[in-house]
Amino acid sequence: MTPRNDKSAQQQWTAARIPDQRGRVCVVTGASSGLGLATTRALARRGAHVILAVRDEEKGRRVAAGITAEQPDARLEVCRLDLADLDSVRAFSDRLHADRPHLDVLVNNAGVMAPPRTLSAQGYELQFACNHLGHFALTGLLLDLLTASGADSRVVTVSSVNHRNRKARIDFDDLHGARTYSAMGAYNQSKLANAVFGHSLHQRLTRTGSAVRSVLAHPGYAATNLQLNGPVGLWRVVFGRIGNPLLAQSPERGALPQLYAATAPDVSGGDFIGPDGMAELRGGPTRVELAPAASDAETGRRLWEISERLTDVRFPFTPSRAVPTA
Repeated sequence: MTPRNDKSAQQQWTAARIPDQRGRVCVVTGASSGLGLATTRALARRGAHVILAVRDEEKGRRVAAGITAEQPDARLEVCRLDLADLDSVRAFSDRLHADRPHLDVLVNNAGVMAPPRTLSAQGYELQFACNHLGHFALTGLLLDLLTASGADSRVVTVSSVNHRNRKARIDFDDLHGARTYSAMGAYNQSKLANAVFGHSLHQRLTRTGSAVRSVLAHPGYAATNLQLNGPVGLWRVVFGRIGNPLLAQSPERGALPQLYAATAPDVSGGDFIGPDGMAELRGGPTRVELAPAASDAETGRRLWEISERLTDVRFPFTPSRAVPTA
């Protein structure tokens, strides 16, 4: 077991050290590319049954076929999920409830980055809708399945080092950028919302005696399609064309913090896992600090209440119980 504060030891942690995941069921959102694909591949390699929650089912099936070609015994399932459409989130939840008595791990990984202002199916700003509201609703709708799993079920919410940006804030008076829209400002808001949500969820789970663990992670600077397909103009040049080749680590390395959060035995609810290198941009997984804004009680309360109202999802907080044995 890795010591809780031993960064030199945690730097050596790789996907090869993931414990045996046989018998565990994991949902990974955004599993068809980037960090989600790397996470799916690593979990499948260790025996997990991984549900690839993807917007494009055909692409998801191609990805699953590619993993199976590498790992013939991989246990994979492809399900459609468009996090920017709350009807799709509910349909995904209904399907899982019909097929599964419990769920062990939910990795809230999918995201969009800095597109031109776009509205979701329900009329919400796309980044706030996809990155935060969709995952908020998904977690609430699947919490009973996670609770049924017992003592080692986890929700891993993937934030970003950008949640610490000095300009990052949740603009409760203009959440959807109707008056003023900044593509990167909205992205930073959504990543701060992820951090606030993960922290608030941990607090609520703890208060109600649930054994479900809410853990946060961030990948540092990882080279994925997020930077190439999302930002427009100068941002795409800075992040995708220049930053990715020169500064970013691979998706496989970038996925290590969320894999650690999802599987390491010594992870506790409320932990935040990120890279241990300079400015947390690269390196091995270690425990890092939340920005003060992410743990602010009033911000957490307001975001939770507004998220409930916008998604019409209420969390069924109940103490966990062990999965019945045959």
